[in-house]
Amino acid sequence: MTDVSAVTAQPELKRAIGPKLLLFFVIGDILGTGIYALTGSVAGVIGGALWVPFVLAFIVAFLTAFSYLELVGKYPRAAGAALYTHKAFGINFLTFMVTFTVMASGVTSAATAAKAFGDTYLRQFIELPTWAVAAVFIAGLALINFRGVGESVKANVVLTIIELSGLLLIIAVGIYAVAGGAGEPSRLVEINTGETTAFIAITAAASLAFFAMVGFEDSVNMAEECHNPPRIFPRAMLLGMGVAATIYVIIAVLSSMLVPAADLAAAKSGALFRVLEVGAPGFPLGLFAVIGLFAVVNSALINMLMASRLLYGMSNERILPRVFGMVHEGRRTPWVAIAFTSAIAIILVASVDITELGGTTALLLLAVFTIVNIAVLVLRRDKVDHDHFRAPTWSPYVGIVLCGFLATPLSGRPLQQFVLAGILLAVGAVLWVINYLVVGRVDVDPEQLAKG
Repeated sequence: MTDVSAVTAQPELKRAIGPKLLLFFVIGDILGTGIYALTGSVAGVIGGALWVPFVLAFIVAFLTAFSYLELVGKYPRAAGAALYTHKAFGINFLTFMVTFTVMASGVTSAATAAKAFGDTYLRQFIELPTWAVAAVFIAGLALINFRGVGESVKANVVLTIIELSGLLLIIAVGIYAVAGGAGEPSRLVEINTGETTAFIAITAAASLAFFAMVGFEDSVNMAEECHNPPRIFPRAMLLGMGVAATIYVIIAVLSSMLVPAADLAAAKSGALFRVLEVGAPGFPLGLFAVIGLFAVVNSALINMLMASRLLYGMSNERILPRVFGMVHEGRRTPWVAIAFTSAIAIILVASVDITELGGTTALLLLAVFTIVNIAVLVLRRDKVDHDHFRAPTWSPYVGIVLCGFLATPLSGRPLQQFVLAGILLAVGAVLWVINYLVVGRVDVDPEQLAKG
């Protein structure tokens, strides 16, 4: 059996995140690429009733957030869903695949942001090859990530304020235009059925809109860098999700009233530009483009933070090779994990369409959320010696049904997303085999997982 002793002389991660920084982390993550880049894609699936899939996505997200809050309160460690899966089931291969799935969702989300950065917002000023923009974009994020979590989350506060200002601008312009007689309220109930049913159109759009819900999964992977996670997580996560939900739904309603769904869909990641053009003719679109650049940077930064910390956390639990747990002595950041996730993001952004990236991110997360909702039920028999949040008894059961359904072809999800997800998971399976051949069998004691 392979020796699983800890990587020697590895310092602990720095606890630099308090309740306010955590709140901004959650809000900034949810408010970023989801609304700035995929509004047009969601409109293309649902039609004028653009607000419906966002409402449904948030309902599903809140149900799963309750499960995450119970688990992060019990086990305030890095690794999130992967840690909970291993404690619940003790199957190393399943834990590895959940780890890789969540990591892949963070990287595909960051790649979506990089795509929007180069193809939509930067294009307002200059046209450059997407692969070149992506390489510089991801490399810059890696440097910020490497410098330290304190610097990263403080940068997140500034970027969140900027991206929030852009969304408040859209809301102000939209309300002013609608109050002045512009807009068509009847569009709010229009559903683009096409060759399918209204139910499938709604569920397919909700499946894509769920891309916007990656914030709370990202945040639990930062638990080891938070002060007193069991106390600060419930309020920060639920308040952050509530703020984001309100903003998303308002923007969806105003966008649908002011711009026909077909025009929003044609604009793709530039849908909010169309809202500004209709609601405030003559408004300098370059200003909003600058805000959009900051917004997608923020989303990508947070997702790359999450992905690297997840690999670090599971390396410490001996589910991934120990090299991913290497921490830089000076910066106290997981530099190998940062480099690895950054390389994958650059490859994805150069080869996959933005709608497929967003949809695949949602698909991967919905599969993980289904497992997490099962895990919280299994782990209720595991008692801990400190107080923590407890989810409502019924919520994990409903979460299992809804997340599971939205992750299947029955929801109307395009086949291409399953293909891309399958390729990513196949890569994960290959890495598992390599890890097994190099490291050998690793028996992890579930009693030691919460201790690292």
